[in-house]
Amino acid sequence: MNRLLMTALLMLTYMIQPATAKTVIYAGELLAIPGEKPLTNHTLIIEGGKITAVEAGFTRFEQTDDMKIIDLHDSFVMPGLMDMHVHLQGELGPTNDRDSLKMSDQLKGMRTIHHGKKTLMAGFTTVRDVGSDSQYMYAYRDAVNKGWVDGPRVIAAGGVGITGGHADVSGIKPDLMEFYTDRSICDGPYDCRRATRDAIKYGADLIKITSTGGVMTDRATGTGQQMEMDELKEVVLAAKRMGKKVASHAHQEDGIVAALKAGVHSIEHGTYTGKAAIKLFKETGAYLVPTLLAGDTVVRIAKETDILPPAVAAKAIKVGADMQGNFGKAIKAGVKIAFGTDSGISKHGTNADEAVLMSEAGMPNGDILVTATINAADLIDMSEQLGTLEVGKYADIIATDGSPLEDIKELLDVDFVMKDGKVYKNTMP
Repeated sequence: MNRLLMTALLMLTYMIQPATAKTVIYAGELLAIPGEKPLTNHTLIIEGGKITAVEAGFTRFEQTDDMKIIDLHDSFVMPGLMDMHVHLQGELGPTNDRDSLKMSDQLKGMRTIHHGKKTLMAGFTTVRDVGSDSQYMYAYRDAVNKGWVDGPRVIAAGGVGITGGHADVSGIKPDLMEFYTDRSICDGPYDCRRATRDAIKYGADLIKITSTGGVMTDRATGTGQQMEMDELKEVVLAAKRMGKKVASHAHQEDGIVAALKAGVHSIEHGTYTGKAAIKLFKETGAYLVPTLLAGDTVVRIAKETDILPPAVAAKAIKVGADMQGNFGKAIKAGVKIAFGTDSGISKHGTNADEAVLMSEAGMPNGDILVTATINAADLIDMSEQLGTLEVGKYADIIATDGSPLEDIKELLDVDFVMKDGKVYKNTMP
C-alpha cells in the first residue's frame, strides 16, 4: 500500500470515530450560582461545549462510546474563575530589559502561550488582557478561540495613552523611545479620538486608558491625574460609538474621579479610592478591579531585590503598601468589585493569591467568588454565557478538594479545569 493511500485511510478512520457527544459530571457540592447556597449531589450534563442539564441527584446513564462520565462526588464544583486584569505577554523579572531587546516577537508569542496555559491550569478560564502588544495579543486570542492553542478565553484591550504618561515608553535612551513609541499614544481630544478608533479598527475588544501615572513608569512623574478631562471624555465617546467599553488604570483619587465622570466602565487598581470616588462608583455602576496582588508583589520586590529602578521602587513601596487598606474601605462602602490581579507583575498561574489578599482585607469568601464569576461576566458583557453553571451557558467548570467558601486558599490548588466542555486538568483521585 503506497504512503498516500495509507495517509488517506488513517485520516478517514480518524474522521469516522465518534467524538464525545455527552459529558456527565457528578458534583458532590455544586456552587451553580455564586452568591447562593451550594447544592449537594447534582449532575451536570454537557453537550457541544454547553451545559444542557443540571439535575438533582446522581443521574445514572448507560455508558456508551460517545459519553464521558466524570466523578467529582467528593469535590467542590463551581464556574471557571475569571481575571479581569492580566498581561499575558510578559512577567516582571530581572531580565526584562534584556528580553525587550533580544527576544524576537515570535518567541514572545510562544511565551504568551506558555503564560496562558499556566493561567488556564490555575482555574482561570477567562481573562481580560489589558496591556500587551495588541496585534500579537489579538492573534493569541483568535488562536485560542479556534482551538489551535490551549489557553483561557481572552478579552483583549487596545491601549490609548498620552505622551509621557504611564502607557508611553520610558526608561530607555531617546532614540529608542522614538522607535518604540506606539501609534496609540495621543495628545488632545481629537488625537485621542483617532487613537481609540484606530485600536478598535485593528481588533480591540475594549479600550484601556491610563488616567493617572503608574508605578512601573520609569519616570518620577507621580501617580496623580495625567490625562485631561477632554481627552478622557473623547476616548469614552469614541469607544461608545463603536460598542466598546473603556477601562482606566488609576491610582490617585483625582484621576479616578475624572475617569468615572468621563464614563469609564472600570477602574483598574483604584488605590486611593476616597469618598468622592466611592460616590461616583455607586452612581455610575462602574467596577473596581483592585489588583491587590500587584501591590503585594511590587512591595516585596522593591524591598528584597534591586531589579526596580529607583523611581519605580519608591512608588512601589508607597502605592503597593496602601492598596489593601483602601480596598477594605471600598468594599465596606458597597463598591462593585470585579476580580483582577495584574498578573504579569505577579507570576502567571498564581492568580488565586488575589483571593487570599481580598479575604485578608475583609471581603467574605462568598463575595470573592462572585467577583471572579458573576461580576466579571457582567463587566465583559457575557452574563448570558458565563459566570454561573446553568442550562445554555458555556461549560467552564472547576473543582477543588475542599470548599473555598470555608477556606479561600482552596483556590490555590484547583484540581479540575474544564473550558467549553473540554477537560484540561483532572488530578482528582
